[in-house]
Amino acid sequence: MKTCTYLGILGGLGPMSTVYFCELLNRHTAATCDADHIDMLISSRATTPDRTAYILDKSAPDPLPVMLCEAHRLEAAGVDLIVVPCNTAHYFYDGLAKNCQVPILNIIDETCAHLLGIGVKKFGLLATEGTIHAGAYERFCTSRNLTCITPTEEEQVIISNIIFGQIKQNKPVDMDAFHGVVTSLRSRGCEKIVLGCTELSLLKKEGLNDELFVDSLDVLAYRTILACGKTPVGFPTSFEKEEVAR
Repeated sequence: MKTCTYLGILGGLGPMSTVYFCELLNRHTAATCDADHIDMLISSRATTPDRTAYILDKSAPDPLPVMLCEAHRLEAAGVDLIVVPCNTAHYFYDGLAKNCQVPILNIIDETCAHLLGIGVKKFGLLATEGTIHAGAYERFCTSRNLTCITPTEEEQVIISNIIFGQIKQNKPVDMDAFHGVVTSLRSRGCEKIVLGCTELSLLKKEGLNDELFVDSLDVLAYRTILACGKTPVGFPTSFEKEEVAR
């Protein structure tokens, strides 16, 4: 892939995680002045139909036409790379990629590559019900000999409520319930816990342990900075470990 000179962000899925992703890009790009940062164009189409709703029930509104419309807007504006800071939206990745002229980074593929790079064999996945139901991570695990462990049905209810009932509604998060699910996944032999929903990435502000959690949004930000020919700085030490392994 050639170096990106103008980045397109297909966002709004949800809006807060899009803003946080942009914050990560700016915070973690080595820069001495404004001009050292990434040129980017941001689409935040918050009214895009819910991705999980469609994955679970195909009679619900299809998000892909709206996502394609925004991707084509970005293309028409001249971007030469598109990123989508939403895991669940990658259910529609193939449909986007085959109808776009510029490359699209895949947050799930990149996260699984990162896990392999740091020597992980078995990880727990915290994500929306749509991502879990679609087997979105498993698709990229088989060829890498990675094992993905998902929450029980009861635990998934807890995680879904944290995502949709708390974070997306700007309500306090039940961190005790969150850590209860994490403890359960750890008891099943998971070496790392992947934050596989970009709303859950916002929980890092609650002081999550970088040694245990792998944030898919961190991975996307890191890969994006590199793709734009910039130098990433200030990421968790696991990224340094991966680079040494590569």
